[in-house]
Amino acid sequence: MTLLSVNVNKIAVLRNSRGGLLPDVAAAAQTCVAAGARGITVHPRPDQRHIRPDDTRVLGAWCAGRVEFNIEGNAFAPARGSYPGLLALVAETRPTQCTLVPDGDAQITSDHGFDLRADAARLQPLIAELKAHGCRVSLFVDADVQDIERAREIGADRVEIYTGPYAEAFARGDFQRELEACAGTADRARACGLGINAGHDLNQANLPALKAAVPQLAEVSIGHALICEALYAGLSTTVAAYVKLLA
Repeated sequence: MTLLSVNVNKIAVLRNSRGGLLPDVAAAAQTCVAAGARGITVHPRPDQRHIRPDDTRVLGAWCAGRVEFNIEGNAFAPARGSYPGLLALVAETRPTQCTLVPDGDAQITSDHGFDLRADAARLQPLIAELKAHGCRVSLFVDADVQDIERAREIGADRVEIYTGPYAEAFARGDFQRELEACAGTADRARACGLGINAGHDLNQANLPALKAAVPQLAEVSIGHALICEALYAGLSTTVAAYVKLLA
């Protein structure tokens, strides 16, 4: 069974747009878990546009011993204001998994994976430091990434396949090539001992084909589409639908 980790960033976006404490990010996470999600994902950024460091601490404490807690982020981004940096947040909250993503402030959302040929040397000491805090490390990679074996060589436990291009192709109705790229990367990752995660723009329409093509999927992280669907169907109902689909 593929684990569903719900990214609650969009709940924080809604809260921040108004100020105050509502909607409550922790309450939303608890609702997702009660409906069957087995993980919660956050992606704190230095500009604190959605999830904030305090949210990360609260969610990390609540998830401990209940479900997996996954922190995504750019470990190379320096501390800024009350944002202490990704490594410091991991040291404080001890997540189950840290997913390293090469994003910057100018990006609205993550839109590419690591170049393992160029980035391996500087990633290796960061991965070692993260694993010293007891968490699994996953690297965000493109579906056509080269040298996937380097991820294993530098200490990563998993890769998360960036499924944005697949989702766009699925919406156009011409997705076989992108789906095969995801499946091929998953096969190469598995062959060298890496676990496989996937995420970005996955929804109830395009997830079944991906799951069939990549049956070894360990985890999918879904936020934006799930929250959009929940506006119409309700959060508990939507999470339960994803859990059923993944089972």
